[in-house]
Amino acid sequence: MNLEAFILGSGGMMPLPNRHLTSVLLRREGELFLFDGGEGTQVSLRRLNLRWKKITAIFVSHTHADHVTGIPGILMLSSQVDRDEPLYIYGPPRIAEYIETSKQVLDMYINYEIIVREVSSPGVVYQTDDFHIRCFYLRHTKPCLGWTLEEYDRPGEFFPEKALELNVPMGPLWSRLQHGEDVEAADGRIVSPADVMGPPRAGRKFSFVTDSLYFPQIADEVRGSDFFVCEGMFTRDLEESAVEKKHMTSEQAARIARSAQVKKLALIHYSPRYNENNLKELLTEAKAVFPETVLSRDRAVFPIEYEE
Repeated sequence: MNLEAFILGSGGMMPLPNRHLTSVLLRREGELFLFDGGEGTQVSLRRLNLRWKKITAIFVSHTHADHVTGIPGILMLSSQVDRDEPLYIYGPPRIAEYIETSKQVLDMYINYEIIVREVSSPGVVYQTDDFHIRCFYLRHTKPCLGWTLEEYDRPGEFFPEKALELNVPMGPLWSRLQHGEDVEAADGRIVSPADVMGPPRAGRKFSFVTDSLYFPQIADEVRGSDFFVCEGMFTRDLEESAVEKKHMTSEQAARIARSAQVKKLALIHYSPRYNENNLKELLTEAKAVFPETVLSRDRAVFPIEYEE
């Protein structure tokens, strides 16, 4: 089952000619989840040829302009096609006011249902049989949420030879075993899934953190992430400014990644003071702490693989 992260925008504060504002799209087996929607989100969606009309839900970190100004365009764009399913929007207090005001002031034509749910406490906000999406509090200049998508464990590997040895013939009984049911073998004995399958295999985890003051407990929320997208807005020499504005340096993002034992860290939400040439300073400082760090770039694609 495919799981991919698309960086739609990697900048903070203001867009640059080659850097839209922060937005990440997660595609899981054709289903799309958008995390923040800064200015320029539509442009990257089009250039990546993503099926934006299939966006199931939008998860908003906070209501600063550089994280939400692309959302009204997404709402209007979705009215240009036939859409039967509702669009869910989850976010902190006042996100509902922002969406409703935008609809009214811009006189939006909306031909589908928009369901906005403001988060009143941390925890799971979206859940299926296979995974859930959970939020947790960050520390910024206004209410701000971090997000994780976490898959549940998958069944262990099925061993056909063991099933045959236990007189379970190929066919529907194998499928029932793989779905966790006991079955009756040809000789009458009861065979359980544990008799023919390996131990459960871990699912995957994606985490998204921006904007926030550094604090070590973030690591508890993103622990074990296969792909961790985290703001690294400043270099170490501007840590005092980061504290004042309640943001993080790239080095601090790397410290969280190291403590949380994530597989890969992708920095995002760069200050516009860093051009394409000196972004490598952010990367160098982060990699000194956590080597498995990369720079997010607009329209970069990151497959998130199972660890077998």
